[in-house]
Amino acid sequence: MTDSAQNIATTYDPTEIEKKWYKTWEDNGYFKPSGQGESFSIMIPPPNVTGSLHMGHGFNNAIMDALTRFNRMSGKNTLWQPGTDHAGIATQMVVERQLAAQDISRHDLGREKFIDKIWEWKEQSGGTITRQIRRLGSSVDWSRERFTMDEGLSNAVKEVFVRLHKDGLIYRGKRLVNWDPKLQTALSDLEVESDKEEQGSLWHFKYFFEDKSLRTHDDKDYIVVATTRPETLLGDTAVAVALDDERYADLVGKNIILPITGRAVSIVKDEYVDKEFGTGCVKITPAHDFNDYEVGKRCELPIINIFNKNAEVLAEFEYIAKAGEQISKTIAAPSEYIGLERFAARKKLVEQAESEGWLEQIQPYTLKPPRGDRSGVIVEPLLTDQWYVKIAPLAEPAIKAVKDGEIKFVPEQYTNMYMAWMNNIQDWCISRQLWWGHRIPAWYDAEGNVFVGRNEAEVRAENNIDASIALTQDEDVLDTWFSSGLWTFSTLDWTGDAEQDMKNYFLNTFHSTDVLVTGFDIIFFWVARMIMMTMHFMKNEDGTPQVPFKTVYVHGLVRDGEGQKMSKSKGNVLDPLDLIDGVDLETLVQKRTTGLMNPKQAAKIEKSTRKEFPDGIQSYGTDAVRFTFCALANTGRDIKFDMKRVEGYRNFCNKIWNATRFVMMNCEDQVIGSEARQDLWELPEQWIVSRLQKAEAAVHQAFATYRLDLAAQAIYEFIWNEYCDWYVELTKPVLNDENISVERKAEIRRVLLAVMEASLRLAHPLMPFLTEEIWQTLAPKLNIAGETIMLAQYPVADEALMNDQAEADMQWLQGLIGAVRNIRGEMGLGNARFLPVLMQNITDAEMAQISRIEPLFKALAKVESITFLANGEQPPLSSSSVVGHASVFVPMKGLIDPKAELGRLQKDLDKVQKQHDQIAGKLSNEGFVAKAPAAVVEGEKVKLAELADQLVKIKANMEQIAAL
Repeated sequence: MTDSAQNIATTYDPTEIEKKWYKTWEDNGYFKPSGQGESFSIMIPPPNVTGSLHMGHGFNNAIMDALTRFNRMSGKNTLWQPGTDHAGIATQMVVERQLAAQDISRHDLGREKFIDKIWEWKEQSGGTITRQIRRLGSSVDWSRERFTMDEGLSNAVKEVFVRLHKDGLIYRGKRLVNWDPKLQTALSDLEVESDKEEQGSLWHFKYFFEDKSLRTHDDKDYIVVATTRPETLLGDTAVAVALDDERYADLVGKNIILPITGRAVSIVKDEYVDKEFGTGCVKITPAHDFNDYEVGKRCELPIINIFNKNAEVLAEFEYIAKAGEQISKTIAAPSEYIGLERFAARKKLVEQAESEGWLEQIQPYTLKPPRGDRSGVIVEPLLTDQWYVKIAPLAEPAIKAVKDGEIKFVPEQYTNMYMAWMNNIQDWCISRQLWWGHRIPAWYDAEGNVFVGRNEAEVRAENNIDASIALTQDEDVLDTWFSSGLWTFSTLDWTGDAEQDMKNYFLNTFHSTDVLVTGFDIIFFWVARMIMMTMHFMKNEDGTPQVPFKTVYVHGLVRDGEGQKMSKSKGNVLDPLDLIDGVDLETLVQKRTTGLMNPKQAAKIEKSTRKEFPDGIQSYGTDAVRFTFCALANTGRDIKFDMKRVEGYRNFCNKIWNATRFVMMNCEDQVIGSEARQDLWELPEQWIVSRLQKAEAAVHQAFATYRLDLAAQAIYEFIWNEYCDWYVELTKPVLNDENISVERKAEIRRVLLAVMEASLRLAHPLMPFLTEEIWQTLAPKLNIAGETIMLAQYPVADEALMNDQAEADMQWLQGLIGAVRNIRGEMGLGNARFLPVLMQNITDAEMAQISRIEPLFKALAKVESITFLANGEQPPLSSSSVVGHASVFVPMKGLIDPKAELGRLQKDLDKVQKQHDQIAGKLSNEGFVAKAPAAVVEGEKVKLAELADQLVKIKANMEQIAAL
């Protein structure tokens, strides 16, 4: 226990608290595994070393840390393994941009010196994301931080590559890939964005029949082909029609002549073609379209590559007889197109088609072109030599593990998504044409023979290659998903040496991990690949495959308050650190508009930002932001991040702070019970302790089912609504009553402290800083030993302390107090005056309850007397309410000035009537109803109904008062 805080400050200020406690936790090694108990482990999805915190990171980390702290406090030997990904393309681009500012290219430096520059950058600037993760309060074991380019992880990558190659599961081949002409590398599907609509065109070209006697169904000697990519006409190897398109059925197998090239290609039929698209005829270019490539395989079409890696027209096209074969020949390109960049070639081809009469029409067309997420250029499907993993054999056990329940998806709906992907899986392109990354451990001799090994010396030894024979290592590096696919075991220092790995405490203790927390968007790209890789290389003692994790908890995406995806172009991005630490308006505007190329767009975003945040964003603190994330963490669905929720949970932090100050003030220099004395408990103690057990049970159930939203709800409702708003208030009159015994007061103080202390432990996984700060002051009052709340026992419900009778009595008391308070509010009676209360229609059970709660009811509701009326007896003119079966009356005579009250109510009536009439007039205007959005009209109808209800209530009150 520290001596840092003997008193709680008047005002809750999270900034200093958070910095102080995180440093204390990390310096004292509290994040490390304890070495005792059942193990629990979780791996952080490695963020890019180039990255900075965004809302997705904040959401993900809040969930993972809550799970980690919960299990650590539950007595488990807990490891949260941190690390970062080397982010091949992203990192290389960052350093290349820095060099470009000095007018230096990576080629000027050469590969070795360029990589040195990247390591230099990584040491200086690459830790931004890890510093920000600390700011979130994430209790990861930093002593075990890993980086995918660390020596140990790099050796693991080599080991896996070599073994997969020896197993026949890695091969090199020429296939179609996403090619980025700017970055000069293949891209994974995840690195390609194709969700933004752009305005393009649909060109219709005439392809004439080779046999001049042939005619279409409408008596033409040509067919019309529609395309969004005219330039690829140079590589067409067929025209396809739908399987059931009767218009072209008799033309299948016939030839047409390709314009410009003069080549004859066949008309084929295939399931891919939609007869409703365009003319129903689709040009097939297998070398430059993924769908066309599949059509080409099914129809055994030749493949013609027309572009080089700069997306420029080749002088000689590469001609492959069919998919899977090597280049069989080259064919000459039309001379006037040689060297043209693809879009220049498009322009020239369209102009030529128009001048020669085979361009039929051009239609506007909206499409979603695939663009590299880093370069922004349109990706070109391109035939290149790449390294591949043969996926089918690896997928089989990965499918079985999920089918058999060894791995469970939460929510379960994502099991179907996983299965759909895995059952239709394609071989994985793992090579990238970059310099930064894990270089492929393959070497070539002068004849092009390839040899795979962990290093050159091993390659020479295993293949008896003399030192006089020059070997050159493959220039490519591995896809970053290859190294991150080994994440659960490579970070635990797996070597592949069975004897050495058996002695590895961390590998044997914490693998398989318990849960992976991730978004649905990388289930295939990362989650599935981890399962496949892990099950191939990690084995249980009995030799069966070991899974990387037992549960995959899939959460949704964080969207803005309107449900829109957060993006720089929309100007709706929120930085979690801005919410935690606050940001002034000018800085916020600058952050949202910097880097936008479109001045109009920047101006629009600046205007909306100034309107939404006229005073910038205030500091809410980490706990309020984390609690917001957890409160929104329903299973699987995207969440709308509402700033009002953050503000509300900041108020919750203040509520806890102020309630603790009240409790401590009432316990300072006072006698406090040293141990529980249930014989001194009355209804309030019985009730609050019972409700605490119910809250503890609810939170445990929520953690068990990954419903952190329900955990947050249970914690919030108990602390705010039950402890602060009711129990604390119930204790005030008792603690101030001189007639109450010293022993009972001491027990009340003990319960006040004990319930708050348990509540702090209950809330700690979700809001760690506030709970630690208060616990350090409060725990000594209860003689609780321990250095940190982090390592204190997580509360567990005790069924013996659950008291249904006390809860029922308390519910009755709350209802009665609420009824009297409502009458006070409606009749403007104020809070100071003690009121007479009449009650009628009471059951025997309710009468028994009243006898148990009467003193509390009178004290908290400020009731001077309770009179019971016989059933059917007419009460005097009163304001009334119903609680359970009972009617509650407060006689009005003598309590209010009828004339003054009528005057006040008349003003209220006039005001509400005016608002009502204005909205009614608006809704009666046919022009407004016709032009306004449906949601606006519906909103006005709701307002009108609410105002009508208010008018009824005001008039009823006026009638009551007029009768006095």
